[in-house]
Formats: sequence, C-alpha cells, structure tokens
Amino acid sequence: VCRSWREVTKDVVKTLEECSRITFPISLKQCFVRRDRATSTYLLYLGLSPSLHGENDKLLLAARKIRRAARTSFVISLISDDFSHSSSTYVGKLKPNFLGTKFTIFDSQPPCDAAVLPNNKPSKRHSKQVSPRLPLGNYNVATVSYELTVLRNRGPRRMQCTMHSIPAVCIQEGGKAPTPTGMVHSLDEQVSTLSTSSKGKEPNIEFLSTSLSADLSGPISTSEAPLLLKNKAPRWHEQLQCWCLNFRGRVTVASVKNFQLVASVDPSLGVPAAEQEKVILQFGKIGKDIFTMDYRYPLSAFQAFAICLTSFDTKPACE
Repeated sequence: VCRSWREVTKDVVKTLEECSRITFPISLKQCFVRRDRATSTYLLYLGLSPSLHGENDKLLLAARKIRRAARTSFVISLISDDFSHSSSTYVGKLKPNFLGTKFTIFDSQPPCDAAVLPNNKPSKRHSKQVSPRLPLGNYNVATVSYELTVLRNRGPRRMQCTMHSIPAVCIQEGGKAPTPTGMVHSLDEQVSTLSTSSKGKEPNIEFLSTSLSADLSGPISTSEAPLLLKNKAPRWHEQLQCWCLNFRGRVTVASVKNFQLVASVDPSLGVPAAEQEKVILQFGKIGKDIFTMDYRYPLSAFQAFAICLTSFDTKPACE
C-alpha cells in the first residue's frame, strides 16, 4: 500500500483504545477463540483458523473468568493481561445468575441513545456521587437465557438472546442498527465541563435511568421492540445417532457448546423467511480448547463474543 494512502487512513481509522467498539463491514466476520484452562482466559482472534505462528494472530478481545463464592463472571478487555474495571482497555462484563440459566451482558460504553446530564444539584432519584477518576459504569445491553431442563434429559441446549440496544426493525430491508457517534472515555471528560458551586467541592453528575446505574435499574429501555435471537433447532441424524447442524465446514467436533443463532421476529415486521433463516452468529468446536466464531450484522464483536462466553459457564439446571 502506498505511503500517501496510509497517511490518509490515519485520520479516518482510530485505534481500538480510541474507538472502544470493534466494527467491520456488514459481511460475515470469521473468528476463532482460544481457551486457556490454566488461567481461565478466552482470547478472540480475527481469522479463519488458528495460525501456526501465534504472533501473527490478530487479537480482538480477551476475557477472563472470575470465580467468586456464589457465582462466576467474565470480564472482557481489549488486551489479554489487564482485566481491571478501572483500566482504559475494559470493554464490558458478563454476569450469570446462580442456576446458570440467565446471563446479562454489560457494556462499558452507553448506547447511542443514552444521555448524561450535568447538574450541580444532587438528585435523590437518579444522581450518583462518583469519583471523577473512575471509569463509566456498566450498561445492560443484552440478556441471554437458557431453557430450564426439569427432567434433565440429554439433548441440545435451547437459548434466546434479547438485544436491548438493537431494535428488531434493523433486520428489515433498509433497516439500520444504531451506531454510536462518539465515545466517553471516563468521567474526567464530564467533570471537566462542569462548574462547581463552591471551590473545593466535588461536582455531582445526574445520570438518566439508562446511564451509570443501568446495572441496577435493568435493561436499556427503547421505544422500539428489541431484537430477539434464538438458537436454530438441530435435526436428529439417524445414521450418526446425534443432533446435527450445518456449520458449512466451520465446526468439526461434536459439543454441547455448538450453536447457531437466527432472528426471531414478529410476522408484522414483514421480514422474508430467507432473512429469518440467515445465521447471525454461530459458534462451535474444532479442537481441544479451540473454537470458531462467525458473526454478521447487526451484532458487534463484543456482543457476539459475550454471547459465546455463556457456553463456557456451568449450567447445572440446563444439563
């Protein structure tokens, strides 16, 4: 590539740390995931398959499984050696319930329709007294639910994803998923624009219900119905005596973690049947601790990776 072209793209393309969100063209994106059992980390790379030389792999995201007394959680970062919530590389987290049947995906950045309002007066309902050095809070952008198995019958998992930050109309012809126009790195940027009533006092920031306290107040509320994703039902193969899905050669090892997600839309939206059968996200095993992850519009790399991480958590009520 010529030098002049590279200089032009520097003004257009931002680094991952600057843009925070990883986006690609609307076509299919093919990636793979490496699992490290010793450190409980999961690395997402861009590429068709693992290369022989690890230094050539393009790392997109990294996640670490944090074990606590009652439950576990996943912290997602831009790099593989820093999973601190206060780090600038922190992207989001994944939190399951006790039974492992419901997972909540939290994004460190607010959705494009969230708002932050400066206010010198504290509000009892929506305000939070926050240190200006802390990063922004967590925003509930998606929920992944697994069907509870009462009789503990062996079979494929059944899951459903509710994408709170993506409207269902985005998969219609001419539809468009919401795209953020900017990024808030930390509260330093907000505090710098506020004036205090008296010198030495820390300013208060009033957040809307979809802001900093989103992890306490529930999912992001939008005027449009959220996009619902459901797993594509596998078919029973009589000769092989197992459940099968057509992964088009991208999955080679049978595993309960393998799945394909398609859109579940209301008939009133008029989405063609062919569009509803299109696989938006697929995940499957190809070797020991190696998995493929293919996703397309309207999911982002972070959202797709977080959904796939739910397959790695223990689900005592679903298996």
